[in-house]
Amino acid sequence: MAGVLTDREQASGTVGATAPAGSSSGSGSRGDTPAPGRRPGRPGRSHQPGRGMSRMRRNDLFWAAVFILPTLLGLVVFYLWPVVRTLLISFTETGPFGGSEFVGLANYRELFGDARLWETMLNTVKFTVVALLGIPVALVIAALLSTEGLRGVRIYRVLYFLPVVTMPAAVGLIWRTLYNGDVGVINALLGLVGIEGTNWLSNPATALYAIAAVGIWLSLGTQIVIFLAAIQGVPKDLYEAAALDGAGRIRQFWSITLPQISPSVFFISVLAVIGALQTFDLIFVMTGPTNPAYPQTETIVAQFYQRGFVENQQGYAAAIALVILVVIVAVTALQFRLQKKWVHYV
Repeated sequence: MAGVLTDREQASGTVGATAPAGSSSGSGSRGDTPAPGRRPGRPGRSHQPGRGMSRMRRNDLFWAAVFILPTLLGLVVFYLWPVVRTLLISFTETGPFGGSEFVGLANYRELFGDARLWETMLNTVKFTVVALLGIPVALVIAALLSTEGLRGVRIYRVLYFLPVVTMPAAVGLIWRTLYNGDVGVINALLGLVGIEGTNWLSNPATALYAIAAVGIWLSLGTQIVIFLAAIQGVPKDLYEAAALDGAGRIRQFWSITLPQISPSVFFISVLAVIGALQTFDLIFVMTGPTNPAYPQTETIVAQFYQRGFVENQQGYAAAIALVILVVIVAVTALQFRLQKKWVHYV
């Protein structure tokens, strides 16, 4: 009987007696037998999560590109392409009736051999150094306005910020009247205390510094608002601990306030330097080419305007513009390198 069963099992192809332990010989045991055309141990396409994640990632990248593209397009059109275009124009010379001719580095050789370039560069450096003096002034005013219990802080903030939203041309016209040597208010006030004033904007010794003082007044509001926000973010516990140790307000300012707001000081110094290096409209309105002191106040940006828009030397003016760009980038890079020694990030 056993032999018959064995023959039948062999004939039917089911060798149940020799199946390994733990296996099932029933009709539902299809897990150990790979399907035709499918490799063992490899799941089907419907069970691959990687394809779903890659599809989701492509969707995220698509929408990220949709939102970034307008800004990127604006940067390319309004910033990157003008720089490239200016570089190309700097190698050309514009004719009197239009058109341009490639001249190579001739504009740069003429530019660096021009003594007027170095004079305007020196004027720009002087103006920038004086403009930086407004930072400690704004810092002191912000520290005074942050005094606890002081009333009318919002009113003071608005009054200091008003010059920021005023057109520089309008400010220049008003201050030109105030600086007038004959009917100016400044000389009238100095005369009350027995001091004889001068014609501030026509005197080569005082014109540049008088204009720089107006530049400080213009930027004071922005700096004060930023410093106020930074000072209010300093933890009060530090001041209380310093007061318990016997530190006065001046000591607290130098040991607590200034180190804590040093990132804001660095940020404002970068903006102040870049703004001072690009100053043109205020100087042009307050003095102008007809002023006898204009050579002592002309900056490198004013020289760019003179060559490019008055004398129509577009190639030469483009070379000046690239020199201004290189100077700003170099000074900013130097500031970022030096900030590691005195800026404290908490």
